[in-house]
Amino acid sequence: MFVIFETAPAKLNLSLAVTGLREDGFHELLSLVASINLADRLEFKKAMQWGLLCDDASLATDRTNLVLKAAEVYQAQRPDTVVGEFNLKKLIPSGAGLGGGSSDAAAALRLLDRANPSPLGDKTLLQLAAKVGSDCPYFIKSTTAIMSGRGENLETVSPQVATSLKGRRVMIVKPPFGVATQDAYGLLAKSKAYVSPSAAKQKLQDWLSQPAADPSLLGNTLEPVVFNKYLALPVALAEVSRTTGINFRMTGSGSACFAFCPAKFDAQVVRQILERGWGKGVWVCETEIL
Repeated sequence: MFVIFETAPAKLNLSLAVTGLREDGFHELLSLVASINLADRLEFKKAMQWGLLCDDASLATDRTNLVLKAAEVYQAQRPDTVVGEFNLKKLIPSGAGLGGGSSDAAAALRLLDRANPSPLGDKTLLQLAAKVGSDCPYFIKSTTAIMSGRGENLETVSPQVATSLKGRRVMIVKPPFGVATQDAYGLLAKSKAYVSPSAAKQKLQDWLSQPAADPSLLGNTLEPVVFNKYLALPVALAEVSRTTGINFRMTGSGSACFAFCPAKFDAQVVRQILERGWGKGVWVCETEIL
């Protein structure tokens, strides 16, 4: 039976400034986002009804999964769509802030547009993706971009900025536990530790004019409130910094954290330190920005 597939890359929020709570209940943000060479694989084949298989038994495969939610949104736009079964092969950890679920959903939209005659096109897919999730539109193209609004507004960075980031090696680490996105934003809303919109914009513009600098220094508004609740995160990462000089920053809502790899470093030393603080369930990945 004919099967088509799409890769669903993870993303890093190289910076994340949350500037306030909107009237619609979402948060306003400004973020520099890039995709990395770590991806799930989503396959699709025609069938009599919608279905989803997944090699990760911990993930729901019913309509609460964003892949099937994306299929429903696509079908609402195009009632005569081809119907079928998805098969999801996971490599991106859940609850990490790496956008795996949203990327899978965007891959589902792209697959359905390929499976149907007369594709809807990226412009319509972006609109449909926004109905699935706040950061889902980014994954329609997965190019380095500045994300704003609640995540649906995307501005492609200049070729100079994209080139300065492409191929840069990063190490990503994650403890055995995840952080739910709504929980992280709930902690921030409770603390009201938002950043000034004008200050966030100026800080990002300053970096964009000199993109050779480490973008993680721009910071992540969610990091302090998440670290304050999950003390195992900052304690272990501080020990990594003291021992190796490598400074990790949180991506998205966590719990994954990332650092640009220095010319010489020992990943095994990093893992050993983190395992002492987080246990044997530590996830470590060395990859690069696409």
